[in-house]
Amino acid sequence: MRDLKIPEQRHPEKAHRPDQSQPKKPDWIRVKAPGGKGYADTRRIMRDNNLVTVCEEAGCPNVGECWSQGHATMMIMGEICTRGCTFCNIATGRPDALDAFEPGRVAHAVEKLGLNHVVITSVDRDDLADGGAEHFAQTIRAVRHRSPTTTIEILTPDFLKCAPEVLEVVVAAKPDVFNHNLETVPGLYPEVRPGARYFHSLRLLQRVKELDPSIFTKSGIMVGLGEDAQAVRQVMDDMRAAEVDFLTIGQYLQPTPKHHRVDRFVTPEEFASYEKAAYGKGFLMVSATPLTRSSYHAGDDFARLREARQKKLGLA
Repeated sequence: MRDLKIPEQRHPEKAHRPDQSQPKKPDWIRVKAPGGKGYADTRRIMRDNNLVTVCEEAGCPNVGECWSQGHATMMIMGEICTRGCTFCNIATGRPDALDAFEPGRVAHAVEKLGLNHVVITSVDRDDLADGGAEHFAQTIRAVRHRSPTTTIEILTPDFLKCAPEVLEVVVAAKPDVFNHNLETVPGLYPEVRPGARYFHSLRLLQRVKELDPSIFTKSGIMVGLGEDAQAVRQVMDDMRAAEVDFLTIGQYLQPTPKHHRVDRFVTPEEFASYEKAAYGKGFLMVSATPLTRSSYHAGDDFARLREARQKKLGLA
């Protein structure tokens, strides 16, 4: 049996790669170890409902803070991804069949946690004809049924190998926020995100707005992978051309020595300059800090995002 707790079995496609040195983390990137009653309660609800979270699978540094407040990002369609991105800690390989009861369990967990806002993401499922689009839609509908006042944010794969129509299935389920991360600048895609295509991902976000302009769109990148400031600002321009509402920028952290190396640790001052530049380009909402992740403070950020749109429309 494959043991996903062992790095060599978790990432067989990276086993041949030479170890990459991991520089010492600066003080501004350090976080407290997870613990406490809130953390334990959230973990128990996840285990009782047999749910996977990206918080654990991706080794998020904010898991202690978020789980202590009852906030967990659900990861549907299993814990094994069909892609092998060099930055990502999620296990790769051949996934299991979809679990038809998973949408209901996600909905039950959301209700049990009493979430005002939930983030639902997934692994890439290139083995499925629709990339898991219908499973996303079923999960959205299940959460809406059990928790009608909860706002729903989804973080989807790129559906690269699917018919264009599958995106319509997800959009028709009407999530409040549609997030798809570009992850990095286009020049680093062959090395960092080899199974994806930058302009396909950008077009995916643009099509969501074309299909339903009321849905907020969101995307994020990591810095510290080897990009420069000019390339980051170009990504901002590309996102705005696709009418993306919300931008996240966070520091890349290397999960294991076999993963892509950390080129450098970007300072808080540089993050502040990115945030200022992004707001200047017209984003409704920007989160740019070393510890920013796609779903970090997502509920609070959604409230600010909605308020920003109302203000722009003269409704606030």
